[in-house]
Amino acid sequence: MSDFLQSFLEILVGIGLLFAGGEVFVQGAVTLSLIFGIPQLVIGLTVVSFGTSAPELFVSVSSVLRGMDALAVSNVVGSNIFNVMVVLGSSALVMPLRVESRLVRRDVPVMIAVSAAVWGMASAGRVTWQSGAALLLALVINSIWEIRTAREEPEGVEEAEPDVNPDQGKRGIVKAVLSLLLGILLLGVGSKVLVNGASAAATILGVSKSVIGLTIVSAGTSMPELITSLVAAIKGKTDLAIGNVVGSNLLNQMLVLGASAVAASGAGGLEVSALLIERDIPVMVITALACLPIFWTKGLITRLEGGILLGLYIFYVVDQVLPRTLPTWQDEFRLVMLCLVLPAVIVLIVTQAGLYWRQLRRNRP
Repeated sequence: MSDFLQSFLEILVGIGLLFAGGEVFVQGAVTLSLIFGIPQLVIGLTVVSFGTSAPELFVSVSSVLRGMDALAVSNVVGSNIFNVMVVLGSSALVMPLRVESRLVRRDVPVMIAVSAAVWGMASAGRVTWQSGAALLLALVINSIWEIRTAREEPEGVEEAEPDVNPDQGKRGIVKAVLSLLLGILLLGVGSKVLVNGASAAATILGVSKSVIGLTIVSAGTSMPELITSLVAAIKGKTDLAIGNVVGSNLLNQMLVLGASAVAASGAGGLEVSALLIERDIPVMVITALACLPIFWTKGLITRLEGGILLGLYIFYVVDQVLPRTLPTWQDEFRLVMLCLVLPAVIVLIVTQAGLYWRQLRRNRP
């Protein structure tokens, strides 16, 4: 078996183990929470959300402990870009996403603020352990605020949160603990196998670990979010489809990046490459800002906008791969992106926003 095929199989096996581990971990954690009488809304906002981000957490921390900071950071950045462009875009193609809840008023602005803060922290070339601790503290504060504000909603908030089956609480503590431990074991083994495969693939292909983390690894660890949001969109639970993306992006930055920076404290913090700072982290911030049309169009992401998000992700991946495959075309490709594609997208968004506000003014008495 060739080295490349072996590394590719390791990546696939690692992704599979992470997916299975996340599912089993969530089942065990939800069961224990129900047994101990924790409200379902709190479980949906904390335990289930953490479960979908567990693959990113295990992969990034495992990468840091093995001295591969580039893979850890690029996994977080790439997962956030994938969540908005692919997960949100695919869900909007299935069903236009309309949000009338606190997600628009509260969670999207928080995601944009945290993304900008992470960009600022990383701009010096390192995310220090102090910054990591601050992100973890922000996670605790945000979780408490999330639960308190959710309880204050008059109605319908439960529909915006992940489903929790009360029957899971009848399975018994022993079975729940075993599920929890099995989930952690699968996540640990899966993260190790995936990191090994990604590192070997980067070496064989002659690309940086950042490129592998931004594409293959981030897409693999974001599969739980993709499946969850697509199922939610098919069922018509559009709040859940968007809430899953926003919540995952917040956890990726506050929990995964924060924990990775603390784990890397012995080396002076988490090292961030100059290319990530100059190109990929700004793209992550821009994708967070791309959620602003939700405000402009009364919480609606149309199929057209979903298709645009997916198309932009394809352009983003091509830009990652092009320097190694067709380096002479790289400058022309970026010129087309900057001069044609991006201006066209901006004009489209601004036009839609203008038409919406014009319609609002006409409908006013």
